[in-house]
Amino acid sequence: MSKEIAVILLVALAGFLLGGAYTTWKTARSLAITLLVAAALAVIGAILWLL
Repeated sequence: MSKEIAVILLVALAGFLLGGAYTTWKTARSLAITLLVAAALAVIGAILWLL
C-alpha cells in the first residue's frame, strides 16, 4: 500500500469517528470523548505516516 493511500484512509477514518462523536455527544458523552480521542490518534497517525 502506498503512503498516500494509507494517509487518505486514516483521514477518512478520523472523519468517520468525528461524525460519530458529533452524533453521540448529547446522549453518551463518554463514548463521544472516546471517539474524539480515537479521531485525534488517527490524524496524528496520518501526519506521522507522511513524515
